[in-house]
Formats: sequence, C-alpha cells, structure tokens
Amino acid sequence: MGHRVRMDIRRIAIAAALILVTVGPVSYAYAADAQDQPSGQSSTQSSDSTEQGESSSSRKGSHKATHHTTVAEEEAPSPDLTRAEDLIQEKKYAEAEPLLHKVVEQDPTNYVAWFDLGFLANALGKTDDSIAAYRKSAEAKPDVFESNLNLGLQLAKRGDPDAEKFLRAATQLKPTSHVAEGHERAWLSLAHITEASKPEEALAAYRQAAALQPKDPEPHLAAGLLLEKQNKFSDAEQEYKAVQALDPSSADAAVGLANLYMRGRQLPEAEVQLRKVVVAHPDQPDAHIQLGRVLEAEGKNDDAIAELQAGAKSAPGDGTLQQELADLYVKTGKAGDAEKVYRTLLTEHPQDAELHQSLGQTLLREKQFSKAQEELLAAIKLKPDLSSAYGDLAFAASENKDYGLTLKALDARAKSLPEIPTTYFLRASAYDHLRDVKKAVANYQLFLQTANGKYPDQEWQAKHRLIALQPKK
Repeated sequence: MGHRVRMDIRRIAIAAALILVTVGPVSYAYAADAQDQPSGQSSTQSSDSTEQGESSSSRKGSHKATHHTTVAEEEAPSPDLTRAEDLIQEKKYAEAEPLLHKVVEQDPTNYVAWFDLGFLANALGKTDDSIAAYRKSAEAKPDVFESNLNLGLQLAKRGDPDAEKFLRAATQLKPTSHVAEGHERAWLSLAHITEASKPEEALAAYRQAAALQPKDPEPHLAAGLLLEKQNKFSDAEQEYKAVQALDPSSADAAVGLANLYMRGRQLPEAEVQLRKVVVAHPDQPDAHIQLGRVLEAEGKNDDAIAELQAGAKSAPGDGTLQQELADLYVKTGKAGDAEKVYRTLLTEHPQDAELHQSLGQTLLREKQFSKAQEELLAAIKLKPDLSSAYGDLAFAASENKDYGLTLKALDARAKSLPEIPTTYFLRASAYDHLRDVKKAVANYQLFLQTANGKYPDQEWQAKHRLIALQPKK
C-alpha cells in the first residue's frame, strides 16, 4: 500500500502558459482576443490556434484562437511591420523575419517589432533568439504585460532565474484583453517556477489565480499537488475536492485524492476515487493496478485479481506486477494459476532464487512435493543464504520421505532463523522415522511446549508418538 498511482494521465493541466516541458514552443492558450498588445491599445483579434502558444502582435485574425495577438504601437506602424504581421498570420515566418529586422534596424526602440521577432523566433524553435528579442521589447517598453509574460516563460524554459522577475512584473501589469484570464496565467506561471524555492509564495500565487478565475479547477489542482508534496494532506484534500466540485470528471483530482486516502489507509475512500479514474481511463494500467492493491487490502480478493489482470494486459512486461498477481493467486487458493505465472517469470529470470522459492511453495500447495523439492533446491543453490527456503525444503523433503535432507535443511535454517513449533515437529518426525528415539522424543516435547494449541492435529500426533516411544515401565 505504499505505492502511488503513477499514470500517463496528467496530474495537472499546468497553466497553458506553463507547458514548457513539452516538445515545441511555449504554449498558453488564452481565449480568442488580443493578448499581447499593450494595455489601453485596441486591435483586431487573434489568428487560428497553432502549437506555438506564443502571443504575437499581428493585427488580423479571427476569434478562433489564442496565440497570435496584437501589441499595438503608439504611433502608426510602418508598412514593413504591417506586412510582416500579415505574413506571421499566414505563418510565413521566413518571409516576415527580414522585414522585422529591417524595422528594428531603422528603429531599435520599436518594441512591437522586437515582440514580433520574439514570437517568430519561438515559432521557428530559436529559443535563444526569442529570449533576446523579448528582452529588447521589454527594455524598450517595460510596462507591457505580454512582453513580460512571454519573456518570463521563455526564460523559465531555460531555467533562468530571471524568469521570476518578469513573471512577477506581469502579475502587476494589465493585459490587453481578457484581463482576469491573462492575470491568472501570469500568477500560475509565477507559482509554478517558485514552487521549489518559495513554496509558500507559490501557494499564495495559486490562490491569486483561483480568485481571478473561480471556475477554473487548474489553480486548485496545482495547489493540491504542492500541498501534497509538503505533507499537508488535509489542505491538499480540500484543494482536490474543490477541483471535483468544479469538474466532477477530473481524473487528476481523483488520482490526487486516491493517493491521499491510500497514504492514510482510508481504503474505501481510495477505492471510490480509483474507480472514477478507471472509468475515465480504462486503458491506463496504473489505475487498475492501484485499485487492485486497494481491493486486496480491503479483502476483496476476487475483484483485486480482476483489476490486476486488467493492469497486466496493458503492462505484460511488468515482472513485479506479474509476481504480485501470482502471490494473490496463491492467497486465494488459485495455485494452478500462480504456478503458470511463476513458470513464465522463470523463463525470463532463470537465476532468480526467490522465484524458484515461490514456485516451490506453490507446488507444495498443489502437493507436488517432488517438483517442489527440485525448485527449492534450485533456490538455495542460487542463493545459499535464502534462509526461509530451507524451511520449505525441509517440509518438501519430509513429504518425500527424504528425512536426511529434512534434517540438513532444518540445520541450515537454524543458522540464521530461530526454531519454531513446525521445525521442532519436522525434526521430531524425521528422527522418529530414522529411529533416533532420544532426539525424536526431545523434539516432540519441544514442539508440545511451544505449540500452545495452534496445531491440534500435530499435537495429537506428537502426544501419541511420545506414548509409543516412551512406554510405561
């Protein structure tokens, strides 16, 4: 039960502005209208969405997307800048780039052209050039929200500590449009990059974001993750529940709550959340596996087997899971199924002593004592210090009437493990069959002294053998 749910399901849809770890340029999906023009300026809206996610200053577009918006000039734009922005809208970046360079050569303080160059460089995968251009834009006009935000995001991609400075500045500036959404993105971005170094400030930033967009579950999910990392489980639970209130179908929140409940051994609650994840993502093996583990801990073994089998179908190469499933087969009396799994695992790991022991134990349950003895001998040959295997071997040898091997196995076990009632009984029986009456009697007596009524059949046998071995004079 110490396992966490590990899933391909994204535990958090990190603020679109923060998708910095994905392949490709920065992506932060604002709503359709202009995001990157300075406050107080007006322009037409953004272009169709692309994977770029950056904001640009182009003036033309539709209401479909989010990435390419206006940073307006305080004076009428030059024809070259206007033409360049039209080309950016058409994604003709190679044609737009020389026009923008021409503009900044003529006017090095043209923050709009620098901003567009930053966007264009990012679109072409030139992060360093993008950062340099955004710096020029921010230096030329420091009070533009979108310049600070984009620069901060690009610096964050590089792990540059200056990212915090510009993202923090963006939180204090007014977005061109969609003010609440823009500010939320800035606060989320700032929170994300300060989580490791300033967790309390990051939490405060997530709360600012949540206040700006009360219907967005993302800030609550991010805060829940951070609180969970800080072992503030009660607070994390409240954040995850807030996510579910806003988005009842959120698998991310269900995963978060399941992890918390498993940690606190609140198994029924964990089961409820994991079932939500399984329904939402039936092809995700981790959810099935963890649900299976919870069900097993609840004693719902048949349901647990079904979930672990579902997980195993999606992760056939997971040897640990296969062994876990085999162990559960043993636990539920399905020794034949367990044997098949152990044999399969041994074809892949023939030198694994513990697997040989597990197969040997399973064969003992199936009363295949000769085969069990072979597997247990293989286990101790591979790992002579595998103490527990010697007890199993002693039992198998006894059933096979190899009493000499029984005693050798018991002696080897006793070098590292204490005697227990069953080892006394096996010794007594072996000596009894070998007609060593004195040692047989001694071990039967030791067995009876320690059994304490837990082994009624063997105790009855020991008492009667003592009567037979010690006839009254």
